[in-house]
Amino acid sequence: MLWIKSFHLIFVASWFAGLFYLPRIFVNLAQVAPESVAEEARLLLMARKLMRFTTLLMVPVVGLGLVLWLYYGIGLLGVGNGWMHAKMTIVLLVLGYHHGCSRLLRQFEAHTNTRSHVWYRWFNEIPVVLLTIAVILVVVKPF
Repeated sequence: MLWIKSFHLIFVASWFAGLFYLPRIFVNLAQVAPESVAEEARLLLMARKLMRFTTLLMVPVVGLGLVLWLYYGIGLLGVGNGWMHAKMTIVLLVLGYHHGCSRLLRQFEAHTNTRSHVWYRWFNEIPVVLLTIAVILVVVKPF
């Protein structure tokens, strides 16, 4: 079980690294001048590659998390396991954020982005908050 936990944490850290950096690319894309075609193409290429890699990292996170939860029984129903329900809610929000990044990338590719770089700077803070809450829930188990 410790091997599975270790790899789960390694993949979580890697997945979140992508979720931290991808919106930073969006900030730069939102600031690109319309005549800077080469800069936009380079940033889009970076964003596409990072999105693909981040999605590949998400798969073992979910798979290993399910193994820990269902096979080893970590946080299964019972007294004192309310933290797991809260954590699963956070996981669903992170998956939604990941999906939202994918949609935003498609908007940039289609040249239909209407949001400012300031909006993306705020959007970039969401995974930090979600990761902080998830770690506190898992380590402290407040309920």
